[in-house]
Amino acid sequence: MFTVAVLFLTVETLAELLQPALMAGIVDVGVAGRDITEILRYGAIMLAIAATGAVGAIIRSTLASKTSQLIGAELRSDLYQKVQSLSLENIDRLKPAAIITLLTNDISHIINFIQGIMRIMLKAPIICVGATVLLIIQTPHELPVVTVIIAISMLLILANMKLGYPRYGKLQSHIDKLNNVSREFLRSIRVVKAFSAEETEQQKFHEAAFELANAGTGATRIVAIFSPLINLVVNFGIVLLLWSTSTQNGGEIGRLIASVNYMTQILISLGFVSIILNSAVRAVASSNRVQEVFDEIPAQATKSVAGRPTFGNSLEFEDVSFTYCGTARPAVEHLSLHVEGGETVGIIGSTGSGKSTLVNLIPRLYDATRGRILVGGINVKDYDIVSLRKHVAIAPQEPLLFSGTISHNLLFGNTNASEDEIYSASAIAYAHDFISDLADSYDTELGQGGVNLSGGQKQRLCLARALIAKPAILILDDCTSALDAITESKLLDSLRTHIAGMTVLLISQRVSTVMRCDRILFMKDGRIVGNGTHRALVKDCEHYRAIYEAQIGRDVSV
Repeated sequence: MFTVAVLFLTVETLAELLQPALMAGIVDVGVAGRDITEILRYGAIMLAIAATGAVGAIIRSTLASKTSQLIGAELRSDLYQKVQSLSLENIDRLKPAAIITLLTNDISHIINFIQGIMRIMLKAPIICVGATVLLIIQTPHELPVVTVIIAISMLLILANMKLGYPRYGKLQSHIDKLNNVSREFLRSIRVVKAFSAEETEQQKFHEAAFELANAGTGATRIVAIFSPLINLVVNFGIVLLLWSTSTQNGGEIGRLIASVNYMTQILISLGFVSIILNSAVRAVASSNRVQEVFDEIPAQATKSVAGRPTFGNSLEFEDVSFTYCGTARPAVEHLSLHVEGGETVGIIGSTGSGKSTLVNLIPRLYDATRGRILVGGINVKDYDIVSLRKHVAIAPQEPLLFSGTISHNLLFGNTNASEDEIYSASAIAYAHDFISDLADSYDTELGQGGVNLSGGQKQRLCLARALIAKPAILILDDCTSALDAITESKLLDSLRTHIAGMTVLLISQRVSTVMRCDRILFMKDGRIVGNGTHRALVKDCEHYRAIYEAQIGRDVSV
């Protein structure tokens, strides 16, 4: 389509270039000779060529639009697929707000540039060169003037590009910042309103918006300066042309008109070249940003063990350390741990102790910066990453739900689950009753993020979703924090009877949640400082004992 569009663009351009020469023929041959036949003949030729050019323009415009939009759609799809393959560490480094800008604003610049190539960029040079050649043919003695005018114009265009490129890159970074402020506000809008902090958020947005405006002004100022200069130079050339041909006789008036027309075409084409090169500068800045994402190396298996008949569910951490991007202090440090298959292990500790980081390393949401993590005796990096994640399910503390029905959300991890499996998992998670009370039951439409449900209801749906996936390893990351004590106790009792043979890691801030686990880990500053049963930790781990006494009391017989 691109090639065909360029062919029709060439037809359109040639049609435009022939018009002034034919007009010269009408004036110098038909009008000067008072020959109506020649006037009509030249007129008919002009009309036929104009019609041909119009057909070429219509076809070129249609193909250009379709081609650029298809390229944009494929580029967005490829970029989105690439983002999905990245680890959370990649995404943290790239920043979600910047990725959103890439998928929307940056690719739009690339689309506009591609469309501009087929509409203006290829047309403008052809017209510029063709008009120059025909101008020289019409008035050969004007070659020095034309050469100087075009040389000065090209120097101005190159200066425009050199000065504009860094400014457009800076402009895109300010768009990222504005998107980040907007995204943060919309995600936290309830907190903002609860604390009447609208004025503070308005000030943040105001600052980001004006920084973007200033960056945009700096970028467009270059165009505002150089475009008039290019027009001035070419118009000066037209004046010189008229002045130098002022002594021509009436028989050469047609050539003079054609020469002025060609100079005007050169002026317009140089203006278009300037515009499209400004678009090219933005497109190059955007494409470099997009390329950074494509150049990111995602977490990938070094060898596939997809042929294994079973997926082991034992866990082994061998001197594992991990540091988040942009931080100096490790979130997990020199951690070694063995978990038997089918064991239920509680993990407790203060905020920031590394609990969530520990479990996020298992499905390779992040990759350990040191040491090895083994699942079923095999390094997690040696598994096919899709297979690994299908056998590890997470119910997060912050419940993440998608727009769509409840059923759609529950089937997210196992699209082949039967209706009975959905009901069973929902009952285990103590979600079936409240779902059944809704007007459309499992077909109830959820707003973005499940906004029409309570925090506890969303957590129970996320737990049911994890259970429906039938994982070998189940990670419960403080996923009952929004439940009252009675509901939590019932849910945990229900869960214990249905997780036989499943390895479970249960993270919580509450001793009452983890105390009946087979074993409890107490974490502090990224290390395990306590490892044993509830009774053993109350007796031997002062950190655990302090939390136990603060939450429950001093009766260690519980």
